[in-house]
Amino acid sequence: MGDTFHRKLERSSILLTLGIIAAASVGGIVEIAPLFTIDETVEHAPDMRVYTPLELAGRNIYVREGCYACHSQMIRTLRDEVERYGPYSLAVESQYDRPMLWGSKRTGPDLARIGGKYSDFWHVAHLTNPRDVVPESNMPAYAFLNRSRLRMDDLSAHLAAQRTLGVPYTDEMIENAARDAYGQATPDTDFAAGVTERYGEATQVSAFDGVTTHVTEMDALVAYLQVLGRLTDAAYRNTAASELPPDPED
Repeated sequence: MGDTFHRKLERSSILLTLGIIAAASVGGIVEIAPLFTIDETVEHAPDMRVYTPLELAGRNIYVREGCYACHSQMIRTLRDEVERYGPYSLAVESQYDRPMLWGSKRTGPDLARIGGKYSDFWHVAHLTNPRDVVPESNMPAYAFLNRSRLRMDDLSAHLAAQRTLGVPYTDEMIENAARDAYGQATPDTDFAAGVTERYGEATQVSAFDGVTTHVTEMDALVAYLQVLGRLTDAAYRNTAASELPPDPED
């Protein structure tokens, strides 16, 4: 009987179309329904900060080079993942990611909490020739980033575009985007102070690629990698709270 029904369904364009619409509708509802309760389900992180212009440029390079195709940025709640990578990912940590880069493909390790795990020098060496620091790596080399000067004249436009998508960049941040990108990678210049003033004292200001005469795409990508998992400490607070003993009065 099932076979007969299937044959009738395939031979009737109207029934087949209705079946496709029904199946697609179920998938759509499953994806869309949670958005109606997003204000209740997404955690609050008052300390959350936006990407600096240099970090945002690095993120764009990360997307351009297809790094997300081999590295996820989503630590699941499984014990082995938490023990290997750190506290599981929270939705609030990606609220300023346009687009989000959670992913599920792990040719390489998850990078959700890579920020601060290694030095700038390690990242530069790894990106220049991955096998110098990880002999078994099959990651391609990105030595050309050291030679590619970062384009900064369009950073204000990038920040403005992000603001239209809901990222709370101020007019001052947008106006000073190029200066802040330069200042974050040249800590000994007068521009460096403006970065921490606009984005917070915790912002890493460093000669990421070891050169201070100009800003490269390597500077930008390393700056981005060093901030992953560090825009807010909500995940660590959440983990600490979950490990607290129960209140005896509960």
